Amino acid sequence: MYEAFIAAFIALFVIVDPIGIAPVFAGLTQNATRQHQRSMAIKGTLIGTLILIFFALVGKPFLNALGISMDGLRVAGGIMLFIIALEMVFEKRTERKQESAEKMDEYFEDVSVFPIALPLLAGPGAIATIMLTMTSYEHDFMAQMAVLAALVLVMIITLVVFFTAGKVMDLLGPTVNAVLTRLLGVILAALAAQYVLDGLKNTFLG
Repeated sequence: MYEAFIAAFIALFVIVDPIGIAPVFAGLTQNATRQHQRSMAIKGTLIGTLILIFFALVGKPFLNALGISMDGLRVAGGIMLFIIALEMVFEKRTERKQESAEKMDEYFEDVSVFPIALPLLAGPGAIATIMLTMTSYEHDFMAQMAVLAALVLVMIITLVVFFTAGKVMDLLGPTVNAVLTRLLGVILAALAAQYVLDGLKNTFLG
């Protein structure tokens, strides 16, 4: 059981990569109030956890019933993530926020479901990892519970890191935030492209 917990924790921590996506979260929620940032962090992490638990328990038969492969999921997630990355690089998100703010006294975009929960937290890699890990212990109930416990711990760590990232971005100021947002957009675009390339490679080259 302990071996299952440690193996699952390491794998999920590397795949989810809370340290790596925390600055992306901060860039997506820049200019929002501290309360909104915390709300998006909590909501996004909770939804991402529930999605991964769902796929851990019934993911394989669910995808098979719909005729969806993991590679198809990778390509779809990559395309959606790439659109968000382009908006970050070309300041489209900021422009949309400003236009909406003119119509409303206070406007903050809800990014908790997309792209925070899906596909940043519960992306194709994390879904595949949790499904494969649970399958490898399908005859050991306690080991599967240990895998789920490892998942919950990774998400708690992610939430704490998100809270810290928001505070750091607040301290940096608008100019540095603007530079970081564009830089993170480029990194996010590369990640999205990798999702698509991996999906296409596995589909056509096996």
